[in-house]
Amino acid sequence: MSEIHLPHRHGEGAETALIQAQLGRVDQFQTVTDVFRQLGDTTRLRIFWLLCHCEECVVNISALMEMSSPAVSHHLRPLKSSGLIVSRRSGKEVYYKAADTPQSRLLHQMIEQVMEITCPDWEGEHHG
Repeated sequence: MSEIHLPHRHGEGAETALIQAQLGRVDQFQTVTDVFRQLGDTTRLRIFWLLCHCEECVVNISALMEMSSPAVSHHLRPLKSSGLIVSRRSGKEVYYKAADTPQSRLLHQMIEQVMEITCPDWEGEHHG
């Protein structure tokens, strides 16, 4: 990547080239965008938050969310394909929970912190 010459110079130094190099990594920004897109839907955000606190089957998630099982399954698929949740089968039942990954834990913490900051009546329990 060639050295950039900014139209307005404000004392930038070597860090400008580093920032430019990072900005050029569009594929990595796309990966982050894809993860955030999963949580850009209120229902998926609520399901993800629920699964950060417990492991549940579709029927119980449906009851907690007051939604049909097919509607819940529709939201579980992209959460699972993005790696935010995982599933396990026990007999005929499939159980879902948040993935035990740094990415999933960070998103859970972000949700709870944003809720604390922006929602005065938030009484979320913190499960680390």
